Amino acid sequence: MLARHVSQHHYKWFVFLSTALLHLVFLLFIPLFSSWAPAGGEVHPRSAGGWELPPRKEVPRQVRAPLPAGGAPLGGERHAAGPGPGRRKEGARLAAGGGWLCSAPRRGRGRDAGASVPTVSRRERGGESRQFGTIWKMCVLLIEAFYGGSHKQLMDLLQEELQEDCVLCTLPAKKWHWRARTAALYFMQTVPISPNYRILFASSVLNLAELTALRPDLGKLKKVLYFHENQLVYPVQKCQERDFQYGYNQILSCLVADVVVFNSAFNMESFLTSIGKFMKLIPDHRPKDLEEIIRPKCQVLYFPVRFPDVSRFMPEHKLAHFKKVIGAKRSGDAYQTVVLPGQQKCRALMKTSNAASKSGLCEAQPRLHTTQHEGLPSPLIAVARLNESEASESTNPCQEEDKQHLTFNLSNILSGQDYQQRPLHIVWPHRWEHDKGPETFFEVLLKLKEKDLPFHVSILGEAFSEIPDIFSEAKKVLGSSVLHWGFLPRKDDYFQALCMADVVISTAKHEFFGVAMVEAVYCGCYPLCPKALVYPEIFPAEYLYSTPEQLFKRLQNFCKRPDIVRKHLYKGETAGFSWAALGSKFRSLLTAEPREDL
Repeated sequence: MLARHVSQHHYKWFVFLSTALLHLVFLLFIPLFSSWAPAGGEVHPRSAGGWELPPRKEVPRQVRAPLPAGGAPLGGERHAAGPGPGRRKEGARLAAGGGWLCSAPRRGRGRDAGASVPTVSRRERGGESRQFGTIWKMCVLLIEAFYGGSHKQLMDLLQEELQEDCVLCTLPAKKWHWRARTAALYFMQTVPISPNYRILFASSVLNLAELTALRPDLGKLKKVLYFHENQLVYPVQKCQERDFQYGYNQILSCLVADVVVFNSAFNMESFLTSIGKFMKLIPDHRPKDLEEIIRPKCQVLYFPVRFPDVSRFMPEHKLAHFKKVIGAKRSGDAYQTVVLPGQQKCRALMKTSNAASKSGLCEAQPRLHTTQHEGLPSPLIAVARLNESEASESTNPCQEEDKQHLTFNLSNILSGQDYQQRPLHIVWPHRWEHDKGPETFFEVLLKLKEKDLPFHVSILGEAFSEIPDIFSEAKKVLGSSVLHWGFLPRKDDYFQALCMADVVISTAKHEFFGVAMVEAVYCGCYPLCPKALVYPEIFPAEYLYSTPEQLFKRLQNFCKRPDIVRKHLYKGETAGFSWAALGSKFRSLLTAEPREDL
């Protein structure tokens, strides 16, 4: 017992002395610890002795997007988005309209295209850079799996409107089928996580069901799905079983979306009424009543077109006509729009759907065709300011990056003779793909050529990796009738080419809105469209044809008497499709009520 007591006594003294010794060592080394400086800093002596750290400098903080759950690092480095593609580095960026942009590398061509990949950066606006110390409130997540054409136009408009209150994530506009099938997995890894998201806005190319399953944090948002086109009525060249997945993806996306928006009533009705027939392709155990589930979520919101001031490109006869239109339709600064039969049918369909669903989401555009729109960006307004503005320097609308598509200067070749005596100028401003019906268009032109009828033609629109053979064949036969052949990447060049044309033609087999046709009509072109698809909803009946033979007869008459179209006043309206008229509706769409589960 005595030995045990002594052992415990010694142990207590050992613990006491060890603790005291550690305290003593710590106190002795405090001055050494206090003399350390941070990385890159210096040590300053105090005037009264000892040492002190230099005052810390305020270093701008880099705003880094956190990694998604299970995602790969975003990589890249901080950088400022420069004025041209030469300064763009890998990473997401604050793009031209404001807001954060995260996207994959873009190597394809496109009007106002730019390169961008996923990281986060700042943007310099007007020569003044914004500091990284500010963390912007990012409320709207914009996702575009096919960032080109009208898809790009819409996202750019929304980003410009939302400024810093958005994040834009994109993939280049190429290999559409791969984008539709695999984009969700890519965005699962590259979309930054943020507690500030309230709304997810995506086009129907993305499989929204897959993305929300892979990223449950995004599934809690208000999800808005916008249909530029639908795959249930797409005119495939060769029907294959694998094509079923594209329409099936869109149906799944509608089921998980909170709001489903279509760019026309034709688009909405052709999709909803085709669901039942489409699902019958499933061999057995088919789902039922999907149309009834999806329809209450649906509404029509026309594609918003940002119309530029094109008065400087207008020939004199078009400017004179716009002045007449001002006298006929102008009432102060407002314009009365016209309701077309197709749009009246759209309203009836939407009212019926709204009454059945009682959801309040499935509503028509009641103000779009019946009210006056204040301050619309129209050539009519531009004409009133024409005498006050200086003439801009002329540009060559035929300059392209691809020298093989370069023809000759449109302005120069037309400047040698009076405009009214020039041959009819036809423009075809569509994608060089089979669904736009290029074969029908060129067959009609070749008939005009066989009859020695005078005309000029400009073939615009973007070409992709696979170009139908009819383009190269037709170019050889048309010869000197071709004024321009190929894509115009600069918007000014594109709109100048439209302003110099007389007639714009569509031969599409697949169209749900037709931005190019609306832009051409805005530039003073006489439209000729199929009496099918969305066109009766957009254009008055006199601009529609039923068969290629009717199209040929109309053009034959115009070739003989081009003054008919040059003196014609368009009887429809483009103002109702402008961003000025539709912007408020998109703002309302991108407004979310606070939710407790976010």
